[in-house]
Amino acid sequence: MKSLTFTGIVLLLLAFVLFYFNENFTVIRLFEPVPLMAILFGIGIGLIIGGSVGYVSKGNAIKEAKIKQELKQLQKEKAEFEKQKIDNNLNSGNF
Repeated sequence: MKSLTFTGIVLLLLAFVLFYFNENFTVIRLFEPVPLMAILFGIGIGLIIGGSVGYVSKGNAIKEAKIKQELKQLQKEKAEFEKQKIDNNLNSGNF
């Protein structure tokens, strides 16, 4: 969600800077139909790009969490196996 907002703001600022350097710049012209459509288009593109980036980063975070959970499970199984091995050695009299 952070990348979504950030991308939208960056594209909106870029559109404003480009519009500002136009020779006929006035604040009132920002609200005419063509510049307003361009601003909305830029925001829409920003939301699409930001949404894609957010989706990919969330997928990576989920995969990483799954790998960490599997690692913890393997560590528990290893500890239990070593405990059983020690118990078996003590019960059988082998040191």
